[in-house]
Amino acid sequence: MKKVLLSILFVGVATLANAQKSEVAEAKRTWDLYSIMATKNTFDKSMFALNNGLKHTDNAIANEKSKVMPDAWSYRALFASAIAYTDSVNVDNALAKQKIAVDAIAQAKSLDTKGDQKDNIQSAEINIRNAINSRAIRAYNKKDYANALTLFNEIIALNPTDTAMYINAGVTAKLVENYPEAIKNFKKVISFNVPETKNFYAETISMTLVNLKDTTAGLALLKEAIAKYPDDADFVGTETDIYIAKGDIVKSQEALKKLIAKDPSKAIYQYLMGDTYYKQALVLQADRNKLDPKKIKEFDAITAKMVVFIDQSMPFYKKAIELDPKFVPALESLKQIYGFKNDSANFNDIKKRLDAIPAN
Repeated sequence: MKKVLLSILFVGVATLANAQKSEVAEAKRTWDLYSIMATKNTFDKSMFALNNGLKHTDNAIANEKSKVMPDAWSYRALFASAIAYTDSVNVDNALAKQKIAVDAIAQAKSLDTKGDQKDNIQSAEINIRNAINSRAIRAYNKKDYANALTLFNEIIALNPTDTAMYINAGVTAKLVENYPEAIKNFKKVISFNVPETKNFYAETISMTLVNLKDTTAGLALLKEAIAKYPDDADFVGTETDIYIAKGDIVKSQEALKKLIAKDPSKAIYQYLMGDTYYKQALVLQADRNKLDPKKIKEFDAITAKMVVFIDQSMPFYKKAIELDPKFVPALESLKQIYGFKNDSANFNDIKKRLDAIPAN
């Protein structure tokens, strides 16, 4: 009698194990059907199919025999991650399913010694990144920039080579005035050497100088940018402005002399060299304007210094428009200088030349 009962018990266990394995097979079938109909199904039908598939994996991992099957976990990861991505209505549900997917991916990776579930695991990981990205974009569109930034950083942690996410994080960080975070992300974009690298240098340098007021770091970035883009007038001009503001005209002029020697035909270099003198005159002018009108002696002394710098700047501005007759910045500077000197003839000549240049 005991032998008969024992045989019945073995049959029962085998039947249960096979039933649980069939749950894995049913999960696969459900996923295949869902994949075919995914683009055609309504939201409700998609959610029904995904939740139904997830239940099959619930049953599979509840059994000692089938819970060690890698595909039980890889399909669980697929269903849960797809729900996390699809459910834009119930955020709490999406987050809960995302956690299930993360855990299932870890289990699948530990059990899949042969790599048979590699594609499913990768698909689930992509679903998770897409789910987070969708939430980040929704937060961004609602102007919930702080939350969007957190989510973009989550994606970066999952995929550190995703250039687009560094851009998104940088832009969003700038919107919340988290300039160190924005700079960090834009520097990472620069390291990928994307086609827009020059623009990201410009953004990063601007934030460093204007928002963080860190001249040392700004200069270091400028030197990097100029080494990569030696012909960019904005970078060279910004470097010149920094040296002028610091009173270190010599360094500014040394850098420009090297550029002029390398390519003397560049109008911008001649113009910027002129600026190293003219902007010193403008600083003196600002000081002069603060003087008490009665201090005529001091006024005249400052004016004399201004004239020296102005006269030193003019040959470079003239050289610039000799090289490029339509170089507006040099023409504008000369117009101001001729106005200061009350040189009506040259003032009117420059004005005519400027008026003849199209506005664009």
